[in-house]
Amino acid sequence: MENYIKKFTEIGLKDLPKVGGKNASLGEMYNLLTPKGILIPKGFAITAAAFSYFLEYNGLKEKIKDLLDSLDRTTFNNLAEIGTKIRQLMLNGKIPQELNLAISSAYETMFDDGMQAVAVRSSATAEDLPQASFAGQHESYLNIKGNPSLLYAVKKCFTSLYTDRAIKYREDQNFDHSKVLLSVGVQEMVRADLACSGVGFTLEPESGFQGVVHLAGVWGLGENIVQGLVSPDEFLVYKPAILKHQRAMLQRKLGSKDQMLVYAQDEDLIRSTINQSTPENLRNKLVLTDKEAEQLAAWAIVIEDHYQRNMDFEWAKDGVSGLIYILQARPETIHPAGKSIKTSSFVLKKQGIKLAQGLAIGNHITSGHARKLGDPSEIGKLMNGDILVTESTSPDWDPVLKKVAGVVTNKGGRTSHAAIVARELGAVAIVGTENGTNMIEDGALITLSCAEGKTGFVYQGKLDWIETALDISEIVLPNHPKAQLILADPENAFNLSFLPNHGVGLLRLEFMISNYIQVHPMALIHPEEVTDPAAIRKIAQLTANYANKTDFFVEKLAEGISMIAAAFSPKEVIVRMSDFKTNEYARLVGGSSFEPIEENPMIGFRGASRYYHERYKEAFGLECRAIQMVRNEMGLTNIKAMIPFCRTVDEAKKVIMIMEEFGLKKGENGLEILVMAELPANVILAEEFAKIFDGFSIGSNDLTQLTIGIDRDSALVSGLFDEENAASKALIKTMITKAQTLRKHCGLCGQAASDSDAFTQMLVDANIDSISFNPDALISGIQQIRKALIKKQVNALV
Repeated sequence: MENYIKKFTEIGLKDLPKVGGKNASLGEMYNLLTPKGILIPKGFAITAAAFSYFLEYNGLKEKIKDLLDSLDRTTFNNLAEIGTKIRQLMLNGKIPQELNLAISSAYETMFDDGMQAVAVRSSATAEDLPQASFAGQHESYLNIKGNPSLLYAVKKCFTSLYTDRAIKYREDQNFDHSKVLLSVGVQEMVRADLACSGVGFTLEPESGFQGVVHLAGVWGLGENIVQGLVSPDEFLVYKPAILKHQRAMLQRKLGSKDQMLVYAQDEDLIRSTINQSTPENLRNKLVLTDKEAEQLAAWAIVIEDHYQRNMDFEWAKDGVSGLIYILQARPETIHPAGKSIKTSSFVLKKQGIKLAQGLAIGNHITSGHARKLGDPSEIGKLMNGDILVTESTSPDWDPVLKKVAGVVTNKGGRTSHAAIVARELGAVAIVGTENGTNMIEDGALITLSCAEGKTGFVYQGKLDWIETALDISEIVLPNHPKAQLILADPENAFNLSFLPNHGVGLLRLEFMISNYIQVHPMALIHPEEVTDPAAIRKIAQLTANYANKTDFFVEKLAEGISMIAAAFSPKEVIVRMSDFKTNEYARLVGGSSFEPIEENPMIGFRGASRYYHERYKEAFGLECRAIQMVRNEMGLTNIKAMIPFCRTVDEAKKVIMIMEEFGLKKGENGLEILVMAELPANVILAEEFAKIFDGFSIGSNDLTQLTIGIDRDSALVSGLFDEENAASKALIKTMITKAQTLRKHCGLCGQAASDSDAFTQMLVDANIDSISFNPDALISGIQQIRKALIKKQVNALV
């Protein structure tokens, strides 16, 4: 009997051939990581030797081999028939008495207070290995109670070694079926049906960024995440802050969580589960508190450190005890360490008619004929290169997904089955469209674009795009001037951090305010002054989960800033404080109640002038609180602040004073405050501004319009706007020269360097300290800087 049963306390990774990857990992963690505070449910493993004994006792080995020999390995058209026959043979088999007694005895002695419910999980000897990365090939059964139910669940797990998807998977991996055995784990049941559960990764699964732990969770049992049936809550937790015991929550995303999986009340041997509608109050509530998410992240770091590799894991919260447990962990294999960073950039030549949109998985573009399938049995309708359009996918879809060029699902998030498998296969996927199956016609030619940010679009017809292959590891950064990025969207930060760069020379806050916050900050400070009923309803909806409406603004802004700061740490990230014009602020929710109407907002109430003015001073305080939170509470001191459109030296002094009043004191905790050099006054009086600020960043767009007197918003004269105008270039050169004399940093973050090689050459010749490029122009910008440096050296020799 000893060969058939092994308690978790008796096994570790060395026992993988005996108990499979899942059980070996559970034993390893139970023995070595529970002393470090990680909670793992107790249990035991029924060994692979027990499985072999079951096959031998029932004379199944040769029968299974004969059936598999008849498998059509070209078309796999008889896969379902062969699989069904094998599974029926196994279900008809009997568990030998000796094995029956061993399992029953281990179960009966597992608990001190009588038999309790357990989870029964399959653990194949070839599952969860680096070369066998697909999880979910075999079955698990939850809430099993009593000997008859347990023994039946064990037999069902044995049988699941021959599900259609498992057979096909082994064929694809060239595994010998007879050499893949199955162990079963019997584990104390965590009552997640009364609370929540989910999955996690010790990196950001989309980009492979190593500095965060990614968590996803739903109410009830976690199978809904794997199946992609609901959009989960998502959390990003910053690892360095966890290790320093600082505030670590980078981002929280509220998922719809419209269904929750709970146990059905039936008397079958294997208790079934059922999806029910999630109560409204739970849909709008995050499944984890910050403290709970940070605890899980801390455990994830311990697990990753123990295994010395990226891991993904499952977690659950017990609704009775309130304790959180790690249910299992396995190697994450999508982002192997040490590989050269190669990428292909995709750009649509022209957008078309949008049929649907959802979460973009990856950054590729593809096209093909849409094939709407209801379940995997319809695989015969699918041709290689088709695009699968369906409600959601599960591991049963794996053979189908091998054939497709892309996937569109109505449901699911970034950690759903469709998303995970698409990443592994390199397929294009757009998940969570909600209405994709309604908007896309079966057989229609469509284009899937995941190259436009985090939102993926399904376009009608076949569109043209440009694909550029590049090995980023071959790009050499110049030492001077620095090549930095111009950013606005936090969602792209992790991916962009892998590009060669010296940090972020300009982070615009306006995108975060208009897209993530949406509300005018003064409408949150003084909601009683908002008169528009629609705006009042929207504000109430957005701030429902916040004790104070202003906390919503601060938290959301801090999330966006910290995402980018974390992505590029320890490189500098220069945050430009808000620079909306009055007409732009007025378009925010509730904004019309607080903004004046100006004839020319471009040169009106904007930038520094707002920060100390009674109309906006309180709102500027919220911006300062967000910066303070990121720097002081999360330890992201690579953040620097920058003041835009500062007209006078007196105004500069007022802004520095008001920032100090709001907790941002220049020099404290290493804080640097820079100023945009975007008015001729900034250049002419550079010596005076240098006494107040730590450096300059030339904004060539505004500097050009104010030098040659052009309103960039006026269509009548916009054709005259040219950053390479001689007067504008003269001021830029003067600014660089003065900054060098004053020993102050001077960079440029206008559009011109992204558009003009000649403009870049001028900046290099003037010895500028840094040039910031839009992401799509960064690589070409670096190459142009290097060419300009060579030309400068040649000219110096001549």
